Order: sequence, then structure tokens, then C-alpha cells
Amino acid sequence: MKVVEAIKQSKNPILSFEVIPPKVGGNINNIFEVLDDLIEFSPRFINVTKHANEIEFMEKEGKIEKIIRNKRPGTVGISAAIKNRYKIEVVPHLLCVGYNKYQLEDILIDLNYLEFENVFVIRGDKNRYTWKVEGEYEHASDLVRQISELNQGNYTCPLKKAFPTNFCIGVAGYPEKHVESPNLRKDLEYLKLKVELGAEFIITQMFFDVEYYKNFVKRVREIGIDIPIIAWIKPIESKKSLYTIPKNFFVNIPQKVIQDFDEARSEQDEYKLGIKYTINLIKDLLEIKVPGVHIFTMGRGKAVKEILRELKGVF
Repeated sequence: MKVVEAIKQSKNPILSFEVIPPKVGGNINNIFEVLDDLIEFSPRFINVTKHANEIEFMEKEGKIEKIIRNKRPGTVGISAAIKNRYKIEVVPHLLCVGYNKYQLEDILIDLNYLEFENVFVIRGDKNRYTWKVEGEYEHASDLVRQISELNQGNYTCPLKKAFPTNFCIGVAGYPEKHVESPNLRKDLEYLKLKVELGAEFIITQMFFDVEYYKNFVKRVREIGIDIPIIAWIKPIESKKSLYTIPKNFFVNIPQKVIQDFDEARSEQDEYKLGIKYTINLIKDLLEIKVPGVHIFTMGRGKAVKEILRELKGVF
């Protein structure tokens, strides 16, 4: 089922989870162990992240060799395995960084054959170690356009009697703006372009104050975007994460949260405080009729399970 259809058919906000592929040499059973513990909460879809190829320098026989590798491969395979195991919708990430339109079309064809109905489109993070390929898209909107063309049966090479795909396209929205955008207004213009090109739902970047979400939705609606906006939530489990999260995701932590964690006397106190804070944030979102809550499991399900037990019956 398409994400937008699931939202329309549900009387309550929908619940979804995000998982991250294991590093090379890891075991998919680690993902299954987390989801086995969370499937009782009836998520409507699982989101599987995608990571770009990176440049690494390794010493081999006394020489430094440059190699191109993906530290977390397997998005399509993991998506298919989850879909088969749990019989629920899976939304794989697609990213522009490290791929050209022909490679992306191959991935989309595979996903279509595997009967995926939803994809989540992002540009992907760029840094000096990210591998860039010739013909790589500069913006997520370019990939949204390509998928919309495939949905009309228009492939990269003109074909006669080509079968169209049928993907529902999700894109990212940034309540505090994308780090590379000059301001929020310009960021919203990029978001509107993606919607005009065929995006049907939005999953926000994480945030830690419901006011960010409320203000974002208000601004988005004011410029004519009317598609569902799902809220992405990342539980806080420790004081240390208050400093790593902003560095990695370019978001703000409310001052009240920092003060509360500063008063915590132990790691267990920090953990309990993070659980309580996340529960209250989700409750605030439910009060303003959020269409969906998307929780990042971080490869661990204990905190998510405790949060959802306290919220039982709301999804």
C-alpha cells in the first residue's frame, strides 16, 4: 500500500520505523531482532536508509591504495528481506550522491520487480570523501523528476510500449532548514519544486521542539504544499547524544532539555529522562493531529519499545 493511501485510510496517525543497514560484515539478524520486538505496535511501513560510496585509503604491501567502498551496503536486499518477513510496506531510500540516472533507473527497475510501491528520495550528504560519479544529480528534485517520468513509462532511453512504474515518492523536509540552504524561505522553494515534480509525502528531519514542526507546517501550507508531513523522531538516550546529534544532523536541542540532563545523576537517570522527553514530544504532536510519527530505531529497540508501550492505543 502506498504511504499516502495508508494515511488516508487510518483514523489515527500512522506509525513507522527507520532502520539502518549494518556495516560490511554485519548481520541482518540484528535488524530482525529489533523489528521482532517492535512489530507488535503495527507500524505501517519500515524505512531503510541508503549510504553513498566513500573514498578510503588503505595500506597494502607497504603502499597506500585508494579504494571506493560502501560501508553500509544492502538497502535493496534488506528492504526485500523485511518486506518478505513481516508482510508490511518497506520504503527504501534512494539517493543521488554516487549514482547517475542510468544506475538509478536500474535500482528503480529492481524495486518495481520486487513490488515496492514507495521510495524515499534524498540527495545524500556530500563531503570530501564521498565518491562522485559522472552524471550525478545535484539535487533530489532531479531524481523525483526521473521517478515521475518512469511512472509515466518514460525511461532514460526512449522505448516503445514501456510499462510504467507506480511509485509513491517521499521527500525530506527540514523544519530548521537544510544546512546548505541560505535561509528557510529558499529551502521551502526547493521543497515546493519537489512536490510539483511528483512528491506525495514528506518526512521531516528530526526535531526536538514541537514548535519547529508547527511553524514548518504553517510555512509549508502558506506556499501551497498540501501533502502529508510525517514527523521524524529520534529518541534521546544519553547526555552525550545532546552534543553528537546537533553535530551530525544540524538541529537544535532546546535549552530546557539540556538543563534537565545536566541535573541527571546517572546514566540511568539520563536514559529515563530521554524516554520521558520523547513521549511528551510525541504527545504534543498527536495533539496537533500529525498524520504520522516516524521513529529512528538506531539499530536498537529497547528505548522505542518503552516509548510505544506508554503510548499504546494512539496509533
